[in-house]
Amino acid sequence: MQITENLLIALRSLAVNKLRSILTMLGIIIGVGAVIALISVGQGFESYINQQFASLGTNLLFVVPGQLNNSGPGSARSSRGAQPLTMDDAEALRDVFRVPDVAAIAPAYSRSGLAVAGKKDTYTTVDGVTPEYGSVRNFKVDEGEFISNSDVSGRSRVALIGSRVAKNLFPDEPYIAIVGQTIKINDIPFRIKGVLTEKGGGGGFGGDEDNVILIPISTAQSRLFSAPVVRGSYVVSVIYAQVVSEDAMDVAADEIAEVLRERHRINFKDDDDFTVINQADLIAVFGDITAIFTIVLGSIAGISLVVGGIGIMNIMLVSVTERTREIGLRKAIGAKRSDILSQFLIEAIVISIIGGAIGILLGVLGSVLIGNLADMTTVVTPGAVLLATGFSLAVGIFFGIYPATRAARLSPIDALRYE
Repeated sequence: MQITENLLIALRSLAVNKLRSILTMLGIIIGVGAVIALISVGQGFESYINQQFASLGTNLLFVVPGQLNNSGPGSARSSRGAQPLTMDDAEALRDVFRVPDVAAIAPAYSRSGLAVAGKKDTYTTVDGVTPEYGSVRNFKVDEGEFISNSDVSGRSRVALIGSRVAKNLFPDEPYIAIVGQTIKINDIPFRIKGVLTEKGGGGGFGGDEDNVILIPISTAQSRLFSAPVVRGSYVVSVIYAQVVSEDAMDVAADEIAEVLRERHRINFKDDDDFTVINQADLIAVFGDITAIFTIVLGSIAGISLVVGGIGIMNIMLVSVTERTREIGLRKAIGAKRSDILSQFLIEAIVISIIGGAIGILLGVLGSVLIGNLADMTTVVTPGAVLLATGFSLAVGIFFGIYPATRAARLSPIDALRYE
């Protein structure tokens, strides 16, 4: 009953000084709104990164020539003692007896090229691939068919074009009308065999996967780009290995390394001349980066909450001073120190709760606005809302304790004499 009475007193006190109450809440409103909005940006960025990796395929290992520099994923590769990867290397990794934990192998030979259709042209990435590339890299076809074994063995001049390439070269034509038409890649004619399903993302990890043309790997190596031949086999840019399960990723990486070390005649004491990159490790690294990014954003916004808490303390101290005679009168008629303490503490908590509720609403609206302006998806999670609400409540309690304690310690006689 006493809590209800103190709550009503707190609401009446806020209603008497509406403008001052609103200004007091402003710090909490801005703080809670900023925490929710900025954390939603961090969560949205993390979701975007996960989608980018998911679009690459599942349970993937990337085998690239040379050793990666210490600067991390995406850095330039060292040529120290490096030997290129070849088609024979990829074929050796298909041996189920030596590499039993790998479900599929998909080598690729990548270069850039100019694609021309009529008066339209576009620069794009041209990947020479095998039929397994579609399932390993999660590429699907909207119209037409994927590259077949007969295309590879016959070095056919057929091409699958990405959705962005299709829009650039055939802006007004439906996909079904594009299939069968002819384009030129670096002045060599190719028949369009299909149009790839849009992946989205536009320039994430590994580049824009919609701005790509896929052709048979044999055609890319021998007819379009004239790939080097090493140890009697055509060079490839990367070998993608799809592992049977997520739990077998590390074991599969060791199996691949053992086969390639033997093929490249690497002594036991020498470093590898290739790198096996674990997709799960990349996801973990980027996950840590985005988590730190989210924490930093939330911490910056949390400063606003602290500033708001200081504002609450300041106003509550003013309120104690203004209501000194009221405090003396309540004590004179029997109010205990705990009654006075709870009264002013509840007022501080009410300010925080009301400000927090308004801040949540503004934070959600701000998250949507940022997402629209930045053309990205922001994610407002219940955890972010609870964190901001809990923090605002904690701020109200923490910064309300001192003014409430000061009010409770006032002497009844001195309070009644106060003018």
